Amino acid sequence: MHSEYPLTIRNHELLLLADKAIYWPQQKALLIADAHFGKAAAYRALGQPVPQGTTSQNLQRLNVLLGQYPTEQLILLGDFLHAPKSHAPATLAALRLWRAQHATMCCILVRGNHDRHAGDPPADLQITTVDEPYLLGDLALQHMPAPHATHHVIAGHIHPAFRLLGKGRQRLVLPCFHHLAGMTLLPSFGDFTGGCVLKDTPGSFICVTDGDCVWPVTVAAPAPDLRVIPNAKL
Repeated sequence: MHSEYPLTIRNHELLLLADKAIYWPQQKALLIADAHFGKAAAYRALGQPVPQGTTSQNLQRLNVLLGQYPTEQLILLGDFLHAPKSHAPATLAALRLWRAQHATMCCILVRGNHDRHAGDPPADLQITTVDEPYLLGDLALQHMPAPHATHHVIAGHIHPAFRLLGKGRQRLVLPCFHHLAGMTLLPSFGDFTGGCVLKDTPGSFICVTDGDCVWPVTVAAPAPDLRVIPNAKL
């Protein structure tokens, strides 16, 4: 098991990363979905006793990825901010500090359902916002997992997870990448987001991650637009 797993989708070499992101070397692009920055702040504003520091922790994880993979564009596949109350001063201060560290990097946000509710990021964060689909090459980068007539879709929204079964009724639910014909779903990048447990369906391809390693758990008749590289040495 490794910290990245290579896939080819429509002749595009992509890397599924253990820290719940996709790196596209050809475009020098890092893709993440469902960061939900400021979710904890929004819950605290409602009087819920939730942990502090989740935004800073998620930004630290993002910094590690940006340090490992040469990135000219960060593409956010929706739900960048969680809610209107995510515009809390501490949340925005952390985001501004992070953005200043990557001032020359292009940031593109494909609006998701939470973004429409929370509002676009402040202008000084220099994040370009676009409606879905955002077409790049022959991939359609979206938030909602809706099919596209001509492009392979990469999306988020449902926070996919997969249940691993072991001996003695052992069960472990992990975030996963989920691929079907014409569509690939990312796990949610944010830590404080939950997940939707998927079933293994015929023709699906699932890679789970524990945050350190990513590995396939199903390679049954991969979809025609996906090439799986078994036992890859990375």
